[in-house]
Amino acid sequence: MARAVVFAYHDVGCRCLQVLLAQDVEVPLVVTHEDTPGETIWFDSVAALARRHGIPVIPPEDPNAPAVVEDVRRVAPDFLFSFYYRRMLKPELLDIPPRGALNMHGSLLPKYRGRVPVNWAVIHGETETGASLHYMTARPDQGDLVDQFPVPILPDDLAIDVFRKVSVAAELVLHRSLPRLIDGTAPRIPQVLSKGSYFGGRRPEDGRIDWSQTATSIHNLVRGVAPPYPGAFCTQNGHQLRILRTLRIAAPAPAVGRPALHWDGERACVECGDGKWLWLVDIEIDGARADLGLLMRCLGPGPIPLT
Repeated sequence: MARAVVFAYHDVGCRCLQVLLAQDVEVPLVVTHEDTPGETIWFDSVAALARRHGIPVIPPEDPNAPAVVEDVRRVAPDFLFSFYYRRMLKPELLDIPPRGALNMHGSLLPKYRGRVPVNWAVIHGETETGASLHYMTARPDQGDLVDQFPVPILPDDLAIDVFRKVSVAAELVLHRSLPRLIDGTAPRIPQVLSKGSYFGGRRPEDGRIDWSQTATSIHNLVRGVAPPYPGAFCTQNGHQLRILRTLRIAAPAPAVGRPALHWDGERACVECGDGKWLWLVDIEIDGARADLGLLMRCLGPGPIPLT
């Protein structure tokens, strides 16, 4: 029976841990995170899943601390797996398992190496992403590939919709790859890094909308950071607007030739920098869900110039 130490968090961590258990991999230790204070926890708990199966769980602040390294070495795993674990693992850990240390990444590597790959793929208007199982190295997301599974990104998918697809893709790719890892026949396919790129994390303030951009770019930004992520936003007439969902539409009103907010019957619509239009389907103003009446009372009659 193969033994694996699992570093995991979030829905991908839960799905992939369940695959290991379903295929009779012995998991003597799970390393996870404490939930971050103030973070919206909309996903399943790896710690709770592991405890239901009687697996010891530790949530260290530093996974590379000597005590953690010794805990992993003591249980003598054949494999080490990282499933949506948020911190980098150093060579002291990666060198312990004789059969390799592997990570599940939420993109079709080598594209979108680095942080929050699902969000970046949506923001950049990709029509496809997926899950990639690869060997870990000292540099993030650069190790040899074992397998990948693609999923579509539809034009109006939010990042959460795509993340759910990627979570299933991660389960599928691990399920079909695990027998080959265990019997030693799994491939190792070098990545051609020049065909991809690396992206860093995103901050809430990166969601500020520049209305001079194209309607497609703004629509993709809104989709890529929509709740449960912090959301796209702007400030107008002293009010904070958070745009939660948009749809691209044909021109519903006479254009004014610059970015502007228009009232169209029961809809708030924006003429964007390229002259194309978005319907603001779901909006908050100053933290409260807004209907058209509230928006008009707060912002005044349209068209309202936007920056």
